[in-house]
Amino acid sequence: MNIAILSRGEALYSTKSLIKAGEARNHAMEVLDPTYCRLSVENNSAVLYYENEKVENIDAIIPRIGTSNTFYGTNVVRQFEAMGVFTVVSSQGIVNSRDKWTCFQLLAKNKISMPRTLFASYYEFEEQLKSFGGRPVIIKILEGTHGEGVILSESAQNALATIETLNAAGVKFILQEYIEEAQGTDIRAIVVDGVVVAAMKRKCKIGDFRSNLHRGGTSEIISLSAAEEKIAVQAAWAMNLSFCGVDILQSKNGPLVLEINSTPGLEGIENTSGKNVSKSVIGFIERNKK
Repeated sequence: MNIAILSRGEALYSTKSLIKAGEARNHAMEVLDPTYCRLSVENNSAVLYYENEKVENIDAIIPRIGTSNTFYGTNVVRQFEAMGVFTVVSSQGIVNSRDKWTCFQLLAKNKISMPRTLFASYYEFEEQLKSFGGRPVIIKILEGTHGEGVILSESAQNALATIETLNAAGVKFILQEYIEEAQGTDIRAIVVDGVVVAAMKRKCKIGDFRSNLHRGGTSEIISLSAAEEKIAVQAAWAMNLSFCGVDILQSKNGPLVLEINSTPGLEGIENTSGKNVSKSVIGFIERNKK
């Protein structure tokens, strides 16, 4: 098959891993930078050009759409969908995952456990903070990634000051309970085609509470419990994502979904777990491409 990876970084580990896995299965792999794609509707049909050359004969795409390019990148994915090209990740799934509040609304609709979360109102900040009973509060901007835009406020006074600053700057955010017993750790589970294919436990560096590897966190292999595996698969299904990373907190009330990533990095999870996630992605295409 002819498989295109939508990526701005051909030299990135994840892109190279996917290319290697596809070529090992005798597929023709190519990388298309979505910012160089030109979209058109001609004779009532969706058409896509790449550097002024019409793109044809693509059997499947693997979107690797960065957060900074969500709007145009998802339009490129949607264009391929309109052209009848199979995509590993749907355009709507990417859109749903990028807005944290939309993500939590969809999880709630499907009764999936998560930390208590509030959409910050524009006039009742103090009342909303009181509802946390004086406990630490996590403040998250809606479209942050890699732990950016995530703030831990240990007092209501500090939380209110942060909230008022964000509000004055026009930044949208949510308030979320801090799961203290997680102790700065979480689980990253990779789901492909309704199956958890790899997992790792991440721990924050000293002095931080965010476990992201990009922020200096460490990782180790982990065997998921039945409840953790089930909630990861349920969350991926709720978000309409056939390939994603699901971040899970271990709490006294069982596993809680913290976040869902529609473009999960593969370097950390493949090196930690020893699992070839890229091979699973290619296998998913082979099973489902019609």
